[in-house]
Amino acid sequence: MTERIVNKILIANRGEIAVRIARTCRDMGIRSVAVFSDVDESALHVEVADEAYALGGKTAAESYLNQERILQIANDARVDAIHPGYGFLSENPAFASVVEQAGLVFIGPTSEAIRTIGDKTEARKIARQCGVPILPGSGDAILTEEEGLQNAQAAGFPILLKAAAGGGGKGMRIVSAESEFSSAFRSAQSEAKASFGDLRVFLEKYFESSHHIEVQILGDSFGNVVHLGERECSIQRRHQKVVEETPSPIMTPELRSRMTDAAIRLATAVRYRSAGTVEFLVDSERNFYFLEVNTRLQVEHPVTEVVTGLDLVREQIEIARGKRLSFVQHDVQWRGHAIECRVYAEDPLNNFLPSTGRLVRYRVPEGSRVRVDNGFCEGGVVSSFYDSMLAKVITWGRDRGEALGAMRRALKEFMVVGVETTIPFCEFVMSDEDFVGGDYRTDFVNRRSFAQAYGMQMREELLHVALAATLLVEGNLLSMQPKSDGLETTSRWKALRTETYRS
Repeated sequence: MTERIVNKILIANRGEIAVRIARTCRDMGIRSVAVFSDVDESALHVEVADEAYALGGKTAAESYLNQERILQIANDARVDAIHPGYGFLSENPAFASVVEQAGLVFIGPTSEAIRTIGDKTEARKIARQCGVPILPGSGDAILTEEEGLQNAQAAGFPILLKAAAGGGGKGMRIVSAESEFSSAFRSAQSEAKASFGDLRVFLEKYFESSHHIEVQILGDSFGNVVHLGERECSIQRRHQKVVEETPSPIMTPELRSRMTDAAIRLATAVRYRSAGTVEFLVDSERNFYFLEVNTRLQVEHPVTEVVTGLDLVREQIEIARGKRLSFVQHDVQWRGHAIECRVYAEDPLNNFLPSTGRLVRYRVPEGSRVRVDNGFCEGGVVSSFYDSMLAKVITWGRDRGEALGAMRRALKEFMVVGVETTIPFCEFVMSDEDFVGGDYRTDFVNRRSFAQAYGMQMREELLHVALAATLLVEGNLLSMQPKSDGLETTSRWKALRTETYRS
């Protein structure tokens, strides 16, 4: 394959992933081009990029899913390549195809690979052919409710409906009984269409308590494929991950060998190029089953980066240029342990519903063993139009205990005022005895009384604030006493306590 010249890249995304890609571009001496909707005109990714162009519109369909407008900007900006990030058009084979047809480099797998192994139903067929165990479910995408119900009855309830053309928890619905199937099917189709422009769904048997483990792979255009180890992703809400770590606490050398071999077999079968992730479910007996292949960069890729020392975006760009992988499997070394907590603008006490508003105060943690992939800054506005993730906090340690300690400290330093966030929930997870012991599964959220623990934490915070305020008032150091109606969030109380001590 002839090497391609890539001096300028359009990033067809927003938020923290657009910022993260732009920074690697700058490290490599490549100019970056941001695109933005009307809502994101003042967003951080617009500031970080070398150039920025307006997409127009507010909704995803009007902006970041508008293929025609993105290609027009790519032409106007005279870019050499397009990086789709994750979500939006990243796993859309039609978009990858039109980028290739326009003579541009698509920084990701080929459109053919996305169309085959990136499609969830096709991937299940390939896994079966490669001898990789799969969960019971529908062989193809479900076209009608009647067909779906027949497949569900054959697999046995509960089942999980999933979007065939995408991931990230979009288009997923758990169906516990036959009476729930009709509405869940229509809802899953609608969300799949809105998120990926493709309403096809399929189903598979649902295991409430299991481990969600994925293997990071890299492949080049010469047939070379390596794995970069596994990530444990079992702390989830609404089928979307909140906390990830590597290595997995339940992993054994034998299980790792079998799972990574399966991942490489799948990638090799379709001549996979670029970064990708092969996802598995692992049951209580350490039997594993293939779930899907995500043909893109994963949100949680930083934990792999910090333990391997590799920049996966750089690797993606070099592979897209037509270069061979600069290392073989034997060269990959893992050092220490890493944990990632996703900080969403969501209310954990209200079923993790999105929280919108202006970021009145926004301060990310710093210090040793801490990395923050951030998509916002103070004064920014969190809207209802897109995914609610603000940032990702990644910590590293020589062992899991050190990584945990660094994460607890980082979360306490992360200050957000103006919206509710998942920070208190992440703090709760980092102190949970089962999580600390490495003994947790995908039913973690459903089995924990976070609201009760949160209420106790609130009372403790209120006592701290009241005590600090009393001491400072007595010393004539506080000109205005803090008011409380008992309904403020932990994040707000952290901000108030900090300001009180500073006064």
